[in-house]
Amino acid sequence: MSVNEIVEKIVNKPYLMRMGANKVAKYLKVFPDSVREAKKILHERGFLYRETTKTNPHSVPKILILDIETAPLRAYVWSLWKQNVYIDQIISEWFMISWAAKWLFEDEVVSQKLTGKEILAEDDYRIVETLWHLLNKADLVIAHNGEAFDLARIKSRFLIYGLPPTTYYQLIDTKKVAKKEFGFSSNKLEALARMFGIEGKDKTDFTLWSECMKGNEDALSYMEKYNRQDVRVLEEVYLRLRPYIKSHPNYNLFIDSDKPVCPNCGHTELEFVGYYYFTQTGKYKNYRCMKCGALSRERKTVFQNSKSILISNGK
Repeated sequence: MSVNEIVEKIVNKPYLMRMGANKVAKYLKVFPDSVREAKKILHERGFLYRETTKTNPHSVPKILILDIETAPLRAYVWSLWKQNVYIDQIISEWFMISWAAKWLFEDEVVSQKLTGKEILAEDDYRIVETLWHLLNKADLVIAHNGEAFDLARIKSRFLIYGLPPTTYYQLIDTKKVAKKEFGFSSNKLEALARMFGIEGKDKTDFTLWSECMKGNEDALSYMEKYNRQDVRVLEEVYLRLRPYIKSHPNYNLFIDSDKPVCPNCGHTELEFVGYYYFTQTGKYKNYRCMKCGALSRERKTVFQNSKSILISNGK
């Protein structure tokens, strides 16, 4: 099999891009070096595992990839180590410097940052309000450390400014997924990107934050650029993790289809891969999605007659 033929195989089955070269080589009965060459070609083409759904695009969930950057908390302290900072020691509270977001598979990244004047006044209302309107459109939000940081911080600003709760959305925290399902040395976004061979975050250090706090417009522009790149990286990390997310919101709830669809990505190209024995009396048909690679099973046992609706294994 030629390298070009291997490329075509991977394009038709994008989940192969997520597998190691040796496993793909064994599956396709080719040499690992040929698989590595094929993957290199696809990387150069910008192949980002962007599956296209065969269902009505307006019926799929609106998935928002989101990241924020915040100002540091400033306080008076007497030492560098083991500080208990009391409220009276705080000089200024944290606030939002910028946010960036994109809808899954769309090219455009939207973002907003504070102006130099706004950051000196510690006034983030303008960008917080705009983010509130954006979140109202989302069915699902992807954020790294989103539960403990991004969404918790965002809702804090909403509450401070008297904004009501946004419409309901579900959150997937990619950091929690990585920590729960795998044994990586680090679950930081940059570390995961490196392990997956994804272009990483822009380089920076605390100097960027200190310059932003001075109202430096160039620093604020770079912060926005840094923020936008984080969103692009996060999208690719999410897509790599997606087949393993057992609690992923079920696409079957959003898509009106006569055929069962993959609960993790919404595709209808499913391969029967045997049975899943959940209990001594429960026997379920098991499927693998030919696009994202996720496993799923029918909700009803093979002894029950009903419409086939797939759910992720582990639920």
